[in-house]
Amino acid sequence: MKPVFLLLVSTFWTLTGAQYYYQGLMDYLDNRLLAIEDHMQLWHDQSRRYHIELLDFKKLTAEAMDGLRNDHGTILEDLTGAGVRVDRVEREMDFVETQTSPRACANKADKVVEQEAWGLQESRGEEEEEGEDWEELQSRVSDCVEIISGIRSVKILKRVGSPKGMWTRDPRSSKVYVFNGTSGDTIHQFDSVRDFSRSPDAIGSRQIRLPSDWTSPGTAVYNGYLYYVEQEEDMDVQVVKYDLMSSSVTDIAMFPVESQASVYSLNPEIVADLAADDEGLWLLYAMSDSEPNINLAKMDPTTLDIEQIWDTRCPRENAEAAFVVCGTVYVVYNTRLASRSRIQCLFDVNDMVVSEEAPLIYFPRRYGAHASLKYNPEEKQLYGWDDGYQIIYRLTMKRKLLV
Repeated sequence: MKPVFLLLVSTFWTLTGAQYYYQGLMDYLDNRLLAIEDHMQLWHDQSRRYHIELLDFKKLTAEAMDGLRNDHGTILEDLTGAGVRVDRVEREMDFVETQTSPRACANKADKVVEQEAWGLQESRGEEEEEGEDWEELQSRVSDCVEIISGIRSVKILKRVGSPKGMWTRDPRSSKVYVFNGTSGDTIHQFDSVRDFSRSPDAIGSRQIRLPSDWTSPGTAVYNGYLYYVEQEEDMDVQVVKYDLMSSSVTDIAMFPVESQASVYSLNPEIVADLAADDEGLWLLYAMSDSEPNINLAKMDPTTLDIEQIWDTRCPRENAEAAFVVCGTVYVVYNTRLASRSRIQCLFDVNDMVVSEEAPLIYFPRRYGAHASLKYNPEEKQLYGWDDGYQIIYRLTMKRKLLV
């Protein structure tokens, strides 16, 4: 009996302990579930708060972007207005320069150009009829006492070819010559400026193949001859005289420099620049890379002999082009980031005018920077190449101050 009693007591205690154990386990699990629910509620609240903050941030960002777009539109309008005002100021400056400068003598040749009959010798019959006007023009040119006082007008003819090149007209004929790029063995000839302006490209022109490559836009056409610079590897630079009528080389002269230095720092491909004016043929060059100034040489157009050499005292730095008018060198300057070109330095071989006495002349702002500027003494015009655009500048002249 006693063992049975002990077994019942032991079983009772075992069942009671198990009940307490499972009750404790259930309480623990219940507490953990409550804690998890609290954390989930906290996470839900934080997620909701973050979502609300994200919506607010998105709204603020959208408002800020709208404000920036409005500010951008306002700034763009201001810049556009400023550009219009700058263009207006430049036109007014050009107008003032024109009004304050004495107008050049207008003869029959000038009127022909104004009426866009660009060739002064397009017809032999017209040449005979205008004999008196030609005599007056020749007399005025041979006096050679003029200096540029301003730019009378600008004509943007067209855009054809590379950003750099050269175009010019023979002063003694109506033919126009186009040099596309910075080198090559081919040039394009047109019968007149009008024919060139009407041609969509160089297809309709007569192509002239030269016996050697011309180097850089520093070429000149004078009295039916082409003068160009030839620069081959491991060879000295030389000036070539080419007869455009007979298509043959008539003379070659060695280039009088120590090294192949560029004349203008803004157009480094030009190692020499040939120019023609009322007095003949000129050569602009730099003696060496260490030489800070541009040198000038007077050449005999027949034999290519150098008659005299000058140091112009015009710096090569920031120079983009130059031309010669009546024995006076005009050097055009610009900036590395192309701005408004200006004539900032003069040199007169006859010492009748100095750079300080000459007016500072600005070219109307157009596209970029001039790759070349060629003067035509018969028309008193500059033929410019600006970022692929062919431009004509009509000049206003006055007598030299010290004459």
